[in-house]
Amino acid sequence: MNAPLHGVRVVDFTRVLSGPCCTKTLRDLGADVTKIEPPAGDVGRAGVPHIGTMSTYYAQQNAGKRNICIDLNWPEARAIAKRLCEDADVVVENFRPGTFERWGLAPDRLFELNPGLVLARLTGWGQSGPYAHRAGFGTLAEAMSGFAHLTGPADGPPTLPAFGLADSICGIAASSAVLMALRHREVQGGGGQVVDMSILEPIMTAVGPAPTVYDQLGIVEQRHGNRSTNNAPRNAYRTKDGSWVAVSTSAQTIAERVLRLVGHPEVVAEPWFRSGRGRVEHVDLLDRYVGDWIGDRTRAEVLAAFDAAGAAVAPIYDPKDIVEDPHIRATGMITEVEDEDLGRMLMHNVMWRMSATPGSIRFTGRPLGADTDAVLVDELGYERAQVAALRERGAVA
Repeated sequence: MNAPLHGVRVVDFTRVLSGPCCTKTLRDLGADVTKIEPPAGDVGRAGVPHIGTMSTYYAQQNAGKRNICIDLNWPEARAIAKRLCEDADVVVENFRPGTFERWGLAPDRLFELNPGLVLARLTGWGQSGPYAHRAGFGTLAEAMSGFAHLTGPADGPPTLPAFGLADSICGIAASSAVLMALRHREVQGGGGQVVDMSILEPIMTAVGPAPTVYDQLGIVEQRHGNRSTNNAPRNAYRTKDGSWVAVSTSAQTIAERVLRLVGHPEVVAEPWFRSGRGRVEHVDLLDRYVGDWIGDRTRAEVLAAFDAAGAAVAPIYDPKDIVEDPHIRATGMITEVEDEDLGRMLMHNVMWRMSATPGSIRFTGRPLGADTDAVLVDELGYERAQVAALRERGAVA
């Protein structure tokens, strides 16, 4: 009851990752989210790995949401969708531009039914522009944003992430945009509006000021592997026991502590060491000093020595390390969530802590159509015989 979005009703027409990430963020903070899926289900249900028939990918991204199954190709199903939108505060969809319009769910029609509605539309390239009609996926946004161009070894190919980076950033950004639209409506007395969010723009923003650098200086930044163009040493280094650690020296004082720790205080007195750019010009030397020192010690020894010296280091974790890390567990970054079939499951918690209005994750992603009857009968007033007839025709499941 004390979650910050308690009472906010969200209808979720989304699938795969960007949209589900947006609505999960809203749900974690207390919104009542009803996820709508077609009879074939969200394609995210095919995401691997599986536990039995459950996609762990789907279970996490759709945790806490009620689930109804309707086929929007049927007029009766579109009528159900309109009823849900009429009572909603927020509607989120991530189909290609024009799809919602073909279903009779165009923004102007929805605003006639619900003038205060916030309609968030997540697509690869936005609702307008020459690419709007194209299929859009996170991988393509990672390519076009400049991320892949700057990622990977200097002498290797552009590198794409092994996970849904652009989609996740888009989903988180979209949840923030939805909250701004709700504030405009509720605090400033405004009406509803459309939030037009592309997968491309948030990750392009996150990549940094490369377009500004090119515009002002004509410089096209290139890949540097794990090194930085702004400070050194900054890299991933292998320990004696075969683990990897990451070192960052974004602050001058940290750089000085690192070099003193690894036995080379003499370089700290060099004029070039006094700035990040100066250290970058001598990166091979600094990498060798730091890499040799770390390579002679175990990960535990390296972490303890850096901590004692007040220097900045972190182990490069795999999932096992994440689950076993005492800080991650103590701060609740991962939490136990009950699944009706599998019992206790570990998954990511709400992404931030709020002292007065904390959110929570109540349950994992629901089976397809698990709440169809409850929503249609208890909330929309359908008779059970009507629902049975719609199910027989294939309009709902």
